[in-house]
Amino acid sequence: MSAGPAGSGSAPHRFAHYFVICGLDNETGLEPDALAGENFDQSPLKRTFKSKVLAHYPQNIECNPFDQDAVNMLCMPKGLSFRTQRDSLAPRFHSFLITREDGSRTYGFVHTFYEEVTSAQIRSAMQTLHQMHQAEQHTSPHTCPSASSSSSSSSSSSMDSLASSSDEAESPSSQAGGRRGCGCSGSGYDAERDTLYVSKSICIITPMPFMHACRRFLTQLQKAVVSQQPPPLPLESYVYNVLYEVPLPPPGRSLKFHGVYEPILCQRPGPSELPLADFPLGDAFQLLGVENLVQLFTCVLLEMQVLLYSQDYQRLMVVAEGITTLLFPFQWQHVYVPILPASLLHFLDAPVPYLMGLQSKEGTDRSKLELPQEANLCFVDIDNHCIELPEDFPQFPNKTEFIQELTEVLLHYGLSPAGGVAPPPPTTTQTCVTGTGLKSTALKELVDDGRNGNLPGEALDVLELLQGNPTLERLQALAKRTGVKVARLEALVAGQKALGEDSTGGRTGAEEEELRNAKINVQLREVFAARFATMFADYEAFVIQNSPDLESWLTNREQMHNFDKASFLSDQPEPFLPFLSRFIETQMFATFIDNKIMSQWEEKEPLLRVFDGRIEKARLYNVRAPSLRSSVYQKCTFLKESAQAIEQRLMKIDHTAIHPHLLDMKIGQGKYQQGFFPKLQADVLASGPTNNNRWSNRTGPAQRRREWPRQQPDHLGLDNDLKEKYMQEARSLGKNLRQPKLSDLSPAVIAQTNWKFVEGLLKECRMKTKRMLVEKMGREAVEMGHGEANITGLEENTLIASLCDLLERIWSHGLQVKQGKSALWSHLMHYQAREELTEQQAESPVSTGQDRRKSESSIGLPALRVSVVQDMRHIQNMGEIKTDVGRARAWIRLSLEKKVLSQHLKQLLSNQALTKKLYKRYAFLRCEEEKEQFLFHLLSLNTVDYFCFTSVFTTIMIPYRAVIIPIKKLSNAMTTSNPWVCVSGELGDSGIMQIPKNVLEMTFDCQNLGKLTTVQLGHDNAGLLAKWLVDCVMVRNEITGHTYKFPCGRWLGKGVDDGSLERILIGELVVPCSDEEVVRGSKTPPPQRSPSQLRRISITSITGRGNKPTTDQIQDAISEAINNILKHFHKPEKERGSLTVLLCGEGGLVGAVEQFFYHGFRTARLFQKNIFVWDFIERSVVYMESADQMGDLQETPEPFGLTCDSLCRYANAINNTSRNIGKDGKFQLLICLGARDRLLSNWLPLLVDCPIITRMYEDSALLRDRVAVNSLIGILQSLHDFPITLETSLTKGVDL
Repeated sequence: MSAGPAGSGSAPHRFAHYFVICGLDNETGLEPDALAGENFDQSPLKRTFKSKVLAHYPQNIECNPFDQDAVNMLCMPKGLSFRTQRDSLAPRFHSFLITREDGSRTYGFVHTFYEEVTSAQIRSAMQTLHQMHQAEQHTSPHTCPSASSSSSSSSSSSMDSLASSSDEAESPSSQAGGRRGCGCSGSGYDAERDTLYVSKSICIITPMPFMHACRRFLTQLQKAVVSQQPPPLPLESYVYNVLYEVPLPPPGRSLKFHGVYEPILCQRPGPSELPLADFPLGDAFQLLGVENLVQLFTCVLLEMQVLLYSQDYQRLMVVAEGITTLLFPFQWQHVYVPILPASLLHFLDAPVPYLMGLQSKEGTDRSKLELPQEANLCFVDIDNHCIELPEDFPQFPNKTEFIQELTEVLLHYGLSPAGGVAPPPPTTTQTCVTGTGLKSTALKELVDDGRNGNLPGEALDVLELLQGNPTLERLQALAKRTGVKVARLEALVAGQKALGEDSTGGRTGAEEEELRNAKINVQLREVFAARFATMFADYEAFVIQNSPDLESWLTNREQMHNFDKASFLSDQPEPFLPFLSRFIETQMFATFIDNKIMSQWEEKEPLLRVFDGRIEKARLYNVRAPSLRSSVYQKCTFLKESAQAIEQRLMKIDHTAIHPHLLDMKIGQGKYQQGFFPKLQADVLASGPTNNNRWSNRTGPAQRRREWPRQQPDHLGLDNDLKEKYMQEARSLGKNLRQPKLSDLSPAVIAQTNWKFVEGLLKECRMKTKRMLVEKMGREAVEMGHGEANITGLEENTLIASLCDLLERIWSHGLQVKQGKSALWSHLMHYQAREELTEQQAESPVSTGQDRRKSESSIGLPALRVSVVQDMRHIQNMGEIKTDVGRARAWIRLSLEKKVLSQHLKQLLSNQALTKKLYKRYAFLRCEEEKEQFLFHLLSLNTVDYFCFTSVFTTIMIPYRAVIIPIKKLSNAMTTSNPWVCVSGELGDSGIMQIPKNVLEMTFDCQNLGKLTTVQLGHDNAGLLAKWLVDCVMVRNEITGHTYKFPCGRWLGKGVDDGSLERILIGELVVPCSDEEVVRGSKTPPPQRSPSQLRRISITSITGRGNKPTTDQIQDAISEAINNILKHFHKPEKERGSLTVLLCGEGGLVGAVEQFFYHGFRTARLFQKNIFVWDFIERSVVYMESADQMGDLQETPEPFGLTCDSLCRYANAINNTSRNIGKDGKFQLLICLGARDRLLSNWLPLLVDCPIITRMYEDSALLRDRVAVNSLIGILQSLHDFPITLETSLTKGVDL
């Protein structure tokens, strides 16, 4: 029967959409619920049977079609449960929600109670089942199991063991409970002796979460059924009233409507307030504690997989809804199922972020719970008040102060911030109705709704004693002043005050409780909202809006950057970065920014409007600019006014709905039998009144149809098809599946769902690899029009962490059997075991895959073996990593750095027998075409250089191999002296190591040096063949395979070249260039690649044979070198790379200044030894010192004299060092120290004015050209603003 026109048309503005009754269908009898798990080994009273929707009114509503399967499943997630008079028959309340494909939500509120079974058929069926069960128990050897035995399922699959769902959680046993677990004597069912009860649910489905109002309405309805007096009107009148005559309260208003016995209030926030949230947040904080709740909140913000676990459905709902309402102004964009019915357990396999709730069974240990994937899972055990977090988890900004502020709000309302306090259980009646049936209803009515201010007798006595005793009252006041908490008494007083106000203000205890809950809710939410308002106060400045119209923006949105992430992060305080860099990569943040951009062309999305209003208001109160980079905590300032707004609405009711009234029912309808919920008359409830209602026809039906699917049912408004299409696409970006379909569970639908997962994972992989490439290519990409330039190390780390997470999700999709927390590492371990077995069987061990890398343009380095297993062994040898998830991540980082990730994974998956053994047919890794595309996307990452392993595992020991390559034609390949080497990198140095004579190759283990920067090479000048001409030194990291070349091209020895016995060589990363490397696509040079040979300012190149640089070239080289140093300091600190290369490497500052000094220098004289620039420095210093002693410098101005002193002091310190670094080495050191201490520009005029210059330089020399010298001084002064730090390898042994 379809609803009448008014009934359906006005639906979006109605308080409730459906009234539903679920329970036992006497016609079909007992049907075992196969989906809820096999539990035939349990007593029949413990088994679950299928429930049915017995009736629902109206039949259907156009804007919210009735989904019978979903409603039945969520009203009774575990089917029917049977009890006898020995069990607890207390009613229970829980809520649920259904999220539709478009993201809009419908809420259901369910009151479940027990009704006596009257059908003789059902009773005898139960008796038969019980006798069969007992016979079975006696034939099999039997020990009476405990109540928790139900968890041992007969099926082996881990998913089924989750599903063997008994009704343990819902049946707290009475005195006989010790024996109830099985069919042992005294606990069974005997039709003659026992009364049989079965569960029944009444449910109300609403468009908005008015939890308290619905709970009170349903409680009163059930109370009317069990009461000895019939209700004032037939039940149909009340149901009809709530369905058709109670409107939704308008935004910012409150509404009163009538239940069976007392009025019910509800209120809705105004357009500028936080949206409606009626679930008691205080309860969520009480259950988990502030610390745990903030950690859970952080996991949800970072879109991890979150699984809530509790025996109580309402607790699952309270925590899930609580957490999602705290996300304001953001919205959860992924799978959201607060109550996961037993039949949907395969959904835990979903390889996407989710927030789901799973009902636990009494006595089930968390360790027995087998979950398909845990690498990125936050597991929340609500009943045990604890939470398991994923690894490498960033802290929420200002976490300590934030927790402190939340604690203050909780304490203000007398709630414990520590957690572990179970709020009053969500049973709607606190009394236990026991074996005498339902006779004690008079008492029940008295104590009903345990929150109405009535105190238990003992508490009342204590309170009377306290209030009648002035001494005790003074003691309590004293305790309060000194900060001692007399919690129980305070709670009693608060309760009594509520009663007092009740008598004066005319509010019932339940209304008081509701007001208190509403205040706690709004104040806690305000604290969270204020955090975001502070953190993102300037977010608008970083939104990139570069589309002329909505159409073109929608068309190109996947390709475009819409938020300047790098600039935003550079503006944030350092401690916030680990969290923020990950948060701005989430789908919820992307959707928030999309909504912001769309608000140029459309009405603002409601949450965004409220949030922007907040920021605007905060700006008026305080100018934000000065506190930009400050991490000072700012408290929420809206607490009082938000609580007042709610209080005013609830004190002063704006609207009152029509009272329930007699309906036009036939004579004899509406009969009533105590203790049984009547069969309601469908004809009167099928449709609402025709258009006589003032609120039912305000808007046209077509507009209403469009209004309904809005994400936030809170503020209804216009919408258009294009935006709807966009919203669908935006949500499915990389997340093809938002919600599981609860109704249809055919294999075809499950297969289709999995296919959506596979498509979604592939799309996500494409997006992530593209993002990583674009970010990494930096400037080139920007010039090609791909968004922002500089990727910060932090952002790179975030992107790599999210790639690791994606790979874990792909590897855990469709697993046959789960082993360990990391599915990827588990697969690798299986592969390793097989490979090692094959190796042992073969006579000669042959490794699979491309086995050895060709020697990489390195003359002396042996080939490096590369294989999946070899890299695994490196990771297994790292004692610092303790978990499988950590090992998998380290292996991914290492493969990425070596540019073999795609190749390794291809190798891993090439073992098809293993993949088939580990994965189900529908798994991503067994979809051939998608798998190939996935590996291809990963292959694209080989085009850029990552140091994501080296830079993260900074404390591990790494084996290095060093080879010294002499120039054999001109030098002895052998040397009689004892060579030594010291390798330095960004993270430290190896210390001096002796090289075995005439071997010229060594391996050494050393704590990670990071990217290598310099090598000090020297010898002790012993023996006859002590002179040594070295071409270069090669050093390789044996784990990552990175090879560095340190060019030298000069002599080491006394009396040859500049007499140096040691040289500092500057390194460059060698680009692998064997054929197959090129195939793998690694073509871009590393960031600090230098040309093939380092500058060789040996005498040959300076005297005539080499082409001398012109004055212009020299000045350009100096400008270029200084520019590079300035650019270096303008990069974020973590991105800067090596300053040593910019100072001493090819094209560095030292080389350029050296060329300046050598220009016009009279180097070689006939029959005399070669002389060097250092000789000029030494002679000038000697001249200055002698002039100073003779008093020639007395008249000079003070600064000039000081500068003169400093030059002499530095030059002498360099000359007095114990190191034999040669004359060019000394000059290099002087330039570096001068640049570091900002003295270089002061020394130049001294050297120019020194008379020695005329003897050693020609007239045309640059050093004698005043204009050139002044311009050099000016350029050098631009370095004074920056802190130049020198590596210890450069300054070692110089005592200043």
